[in-house]
Amino acid sequence: MSICNKKTLLCLAVSGSLFSVSYAANANDHHDHNHHDGEHHESEHRHHDAHVHGVVETNIAQDGDHLLFEITAPGADVVGFEHAPKDDAQKQILANAVKTLNNPNLIFTLPENAKCTFEEAHVSHNLVNHNDHDDHEHDHDHDHDHDQHDGEHHKEHGKHGEFSAQYEYHCEAISNLDQIETQWFTHFPHTHKMTIQYLGDAGQKAASLTPKSSVITL
Repeated sequence: MSICNKKTLLCLAVSGSLFSVSYAANANDHHDHNHHDGEHHESEHRHHDAHVHGVVETNIAQDGDHLLFEITAPGADVVGFEHAPKDDAQKQILANAVKTLNNPNLIFTLPENAKCTFEEAHVSHNLVNHNDHDDHEHDHDHDHDHDQHDGEHHKEHGKHGEFSAQYEYHCEAISNLDQIETQWFTHFPHTHKMTIQYLGDAGQKAASLTPKSSVITL
C-alpha cells in the first residue's frame, strides 16, 4: 500500500504546501543560470511537468516524529533509458535500480542522534511494455493502422519514463534532525542535480544538491 494512502495529511503537505518554497529553490539555483540558460523557467515548470533530464525532485515533510520522503526521477537518471527494457542487460539494470531504491539507507544518511528508524518504502515506475497488446489490436484492424500509429506516436511522445519513491521514517529525537545527506549521485550518476523542498517544525526550506554538495542543512 502506498505510504500516501496511509498518511494523507503528510502527503498533502509534501505535494501542496511545498509549492510555496519553489521560488526559494530557484533563487538558490540563480548562480547556475549563466551556465544553464532557461533553467529558471524549467524549475518553475516542473510543478506541472516534473520531468527534466538530470534533475531529481525530492520533497521531505516532517509531522511530529514522522519523516516522509517523496522522490520523482526521470528514468534516464536512474537507469539510463526511458523505455521498457529491450534486452536482458537492461532488465538487470532496472531490477538493480529498483532494489537500490527500495533501500533508502543507501540513498539518505540521517544524523544518528535523531534516532530515525526506517519503516516503509514504496517504489514505482512506468518503464513497462504494452506493445504486445497494441500489436494484437493492429492485427485485427488493418483499416486503422495509420490512425493507430499516429495516436501511439503522440502518446509515446508525451509519455516520459519516470520513477517514484516514497520513504517513511520514525524519529525518536526528531529535534536533532539538523541535516540530511544523500548518496543518490553515487548510485545514479546520470543525475546532475537534486532539488530538495523541506517542510517541518523548523519551517520551510529549499535547496539544490549536486555530486559535490550533497548535504542539506535544516
